[in-house]
Amino acid sequence: MEKDYEISRPNRVCCRCGASFAAGQEFMAAVREDGEAFARQDCCLGCWEASGWADEPAVVGVWRTRVPAPKEKKRLFVDDAVLVEFLDRLAGSDEPARVSFRFVLALVLMRKKLLVYDGSAKGPDGRDVWRMHLKGADQAYEVIDPHMDEERIAEASRHLGEILEAQL
Repeated sequence: MEKDYEISRPNRVCCRCGASFAAGQEFMAAVREDGEAFARQDCCLGCWEASGWADEPAVVGVWRTRVPAPKEKKRLFVDDAVLVEFLDRLAGSDEPARVSFRFVLALVLMRKKLLVYDGSAKGPDGRDVWRMHLKGADQAYEVIDPHMDEERIAEASRHLGEILEAQL
């Protein structure tokens, strides 16, 4: 059975040293697998350099962002390279939360017309697998279809938007 997952929102505090982030300050954000769930962790640049997290297998994705100035309009961080990196790092996992998260990432990339649907087939385990490729590239992707209903896709998309939110 599929599992729900909650990913924390940014909180303006370094998860390593506890220092508060000031308006305009840049920091690193990471999504890590934490047991059977995902967790967003924000880290000041100094602690990030010392952490070595970028190379850990539990880290699904990493991006650099900053704290907005007061009254600055919110915008979503929608860096296509980060989304493709998430898709790559989630490959090969059978964990239901990762499979669902990867499927939603593929849908987002398809909507952005970066990932092209080539067809589907049954995998060796009997699950439906979508075959895709990056537009303008030969790189092929196979994405398991977890058969999420519209409500679960919308919920996962909302969570994805929250973790990739560039503004706090």
